[in-house]
Amino acid sequence: MQTLITNISNYIQNVYQKAGGFIEEEREFALSQVFLNATLKRFVTDNVGLLKDLHADVHDDWLRLYATINVQGLHTTLSVDLKLLKMELNNNIQLIVFEQISNTQIVSAKFKNKFQKWAIHSALFFYQKVLKKDPLGKILQHFNVLEVKDGLLHLDLNKWLGKNRSVIDTLGKVNVNHARLQETELVIMGRVNLEALMRIKHMAKETPTS
Repeated sequence: MQTLITNISNYIQNVYQKAGGFIEEEREFALSQVFLNATLKRFVTDNVGLLKDLHADVHDDWLRLYATINVQGLHTTLSVDLKLLKMELNNNIQLIVFEQISNTQIVSAKFKNKFQKWAIHSALFFYQKVLKKDPLGKILQHFNVLEVKDGLLHLDLNKWLGKNRSVIDTLGKVNVNHARLQETELVIMGRVNLEALMRIKHMAKETPTS
């Protein structure tokens, strides 16, 4: 995630430096699906023991998220379709909001025994067919990954990024106001914090050289 945010910051700054008189306007740029999945692996998968894989297939206005987990003898790959509703990144807020637009599906699974297989499929059937709900949000909230509000999935990145001074400093220079999905790309919309950039440049000029 730090790599993602740093690249966002550098890209926006480069665009603004070339924009001349249009420096105050909000700009947009695209991040590839390959880059997004590499960021997910480095920041999430490599740091969560039970998670063996996490990647997304990005389409126009929606994405399909795949997660492979291994816990208590259960090795399974799940998928879910999500719609990106909000993406706000600055030095105070780091929030992404998704709407779940499909039920969670079991793509593949290796169960420890037949009882575990029956229990998992029965629980999924009960939630989706009887309660008319999906367990994904409840499960992720239980493990403190995100918060469910009004049926939407609120992913607050501050719990991971808030203690990282370099990330917060980077977010002080660039404000991402929104994002949209298109085939194999995430399109970011944001603007550079000119006051922060000018303050950094001014400090750099005042720093004595050895």
